[in-house]
Amino acid sequence: MKFTVEKTVFLGFMRQKIGIMGCGWLGFPLGKSWASQGVSVLGTTTTESKCKTLQDAGIDSYHVVLTAHTVSNTVVSFLNKIDTLILNIPPGLRGKSSESFVEKIHVLLPYIEQSPIQQVLFVSSTSVYGNSQGVVSALSIPKPSTESGKQLLEVEQLLQASTAFKTTLLRLGGLIGNDRHPATMLSGKKELKNGEAPINLIHQKDCIAIVQKIVSGSFWGKTYCAVAPFHPSKKEYYTKEAIKRSLPVPEFTSEPTLQNKTIDAAHLVADLDYRFQYPTL
Repeated sequence: MKFTVEKTVFLGFMRQKIGIMGCGWLGFPLGKSWASQGVSVLGTTTTESKCKTLQDAGIDSYHVVLTAHTVSNTVVSFLNKIDTLILNIPPGLRGKSSESFVEKIHVLLPYIEQSPIQQVLFVSSTSVYGNSQGVVSALSIPKPSTESGKQLLEVEQLLQASTAFKTTLLRLGGLIGNDRHPATMLSGKKELKNGEAPINLIHQKDCIAIVQKIVSGSFWGKTYCAVAPFHPSKKEYYTKEAIKRSLPVPEFTSEPTLQNKTIDAAHLVADLDYRFQYPTL
């Protein structure tokens, strides 16, 4: 029997065991979608009571807590049962958190390298680019201006430097979904800055579809930016979205906008032959 290249790749993908480290707002629906297609999925959560939720969704669950100094022993069993790792851990650097994300990955990395894992997809962020870099793409040199962006870039480089597995970087824009939208968080706020800066957002369903396409198509050793091709100003977009939701509109200052970063995802679209499900959000 003859197989096309596409058929062979698909059959290889279906035999994979995929692990999602971080089954939160994005990782859980991603794993649930894969499980519903008959893919073998394992997932981690930092909340032990959530393990049953994962199991009920068809995800083999593991309670794993990672700090800048240690990681749960359960991580060994989790990593040793998978071929492909989706590393989807948020940096957690907002608020009062003082733990270094880079140090957390330093703790985790030897466990990944000693496991059977052959490829890692690291869910990163477009914050690795400075807010004043203009139009940037996966081919642009990152120049992060925030602490989160700086640590994410360092983690990207750590993973890429490992010879134990192939790493693909997926730099996501701001995440939105049916239950998560910046217009809700910004509603009624005043004196907001950078109203003329372009938005760089992506819908949850596009994130899931892109991750699945990367893994099923074996796009390894790559770097992609994932942002919808829709970049009105923050003031225009969030005002319109607030009105649509019958919310108080946010108010922006008249000060000059200092941010002009626009993310170009054309490289991803061409490489993956991808069409955004929510191109205008």
